[in-house]
Parts: sequence; structure tokens; C-alpha cells
Amino acid sequence: MPAVAYARASIARDLIRARRGAGLSQRQLAESSGVRQETISRLESGKHSASPRTVDRLTTAIDAARKSRKRKGVIRDRRRRV
Repeated sequence: MPAVAYARASIARDLIRARRGAGLSQRQLAESSGVRQETISRLESGKHSASPRTVDRLTTAIDAARKSRKRKGVIRDRRRRV
């Protein structure tokens, strides 16, 4: 596998894992990041390379979603303990 194809496949796996781990659909990630859903689909299929700006936007949106889920989980845990 050529280096570029290997890198794209690796990025695709990482993006899918991170997006799903944050509980986001492609559409939700597109809305929160400002990156088109079609672009996210191409990135996840390994058919497209991402610019540093796109990676930054996706990473920021995924991190925000993870933090939000974490806060909601903490709130739920506190309610159960009371």
C-alpha cells in the first residue's frame, strides 16, 4: 500500500473512531465543525486528504462533544448518588 493511501486509511479509522466515541453522526459533526458532511464522508472512506485547517475544525468539534457528554455523565452520576 503506498504511503499516501496508508496515511489516508489510518486517518479515516481514527476519525471514525473519534466521531463515534463523541457520539456524533457525520451530519452532527458537519454542523458543529462547519465542514461539509460530504467532506467528512470522503475523509472517512479514505478518498480525500484533509487540510490542517479541516483537521483542526474536526478535532475542535469532536473535543467539544466529548466534553459535553462527560459533563452530562457527571450530572447524571450526581443525581443517582443523591
